[in-house]
Amino acid sequence: MARSNSRNYKTDQEKFWAGKFGEEYVARNRGNNWIAANTALFAKVLAGTGKIGSVIEFGANIGLNLQALRVLLPEASLASVEINQKANTALKKNMKDVELFPVSILDFKTRRTWDMVLIKGVLIHINPDYLAKVYETLYRSSARYICIAEYYNPSPTTIPYRGHTDRLFKRDFAGEMLDRYPGLRLLNYGFGYHRDLHFPQDDITWFLLEKPAHS
Repeated sequence: MARSNSRNYKTDQEKFWAGKFGEEYVARNRGNNWIAANTALFAKVLAGTGKIGSVIEFGANIGLNLQALRVLLPEASLASVEINQKANTALKKNMKDVELFPVSILDFKTRRTWDMVLIKGVLIHINPDYLAKVYETLYRSSARYICIAEYYNPSPTTIPYRGHTDRLFKRDFAGEMLDRYPGLRLLNYGFGYHRDLHFPQDDITWFLLEKPAHS
């Protein structure tokens, strides 16, 4: 695992997640119940795809989504982009076969592509001024599919997040990507409710997008 050079952060949001708050998030969010709920959610997502041989997740934290995907895609190669070093250490301990990119999404650069790009509960924490850059990274990193799972709102809005301001932004992320990349196609979408009796999610809406061939 290469050392991160992302201490020269571009935004306050990056510093927030790379630092103490991000470490506290690692301690709060763990456990088999999350993996079970994520497995149920991603089973619905993958039902609408063809064969997936590789997945990269942006903002993977300790790997609760990737652990669920490992159950569903036991032969796929998995990769993670994660800004918080404590989370990277835990992910490497939990999943030794995951390729780690310990950098901010805003610093991630590669010419490689993966069959599916996943981002879940991360776009809501990106500085809105840099969303276009992140959308481009998601699009270019995908060989075919992009899965976005975030808090949805039809128009951009900001809400307080655990006593902090300018740290949580809701909007139609998938819609903005569909508008930005005309060849991108919406394949499916769904909602994960916090009152689900068996597999609760944090009231997120997921979208499965497909890139045009040879894009």
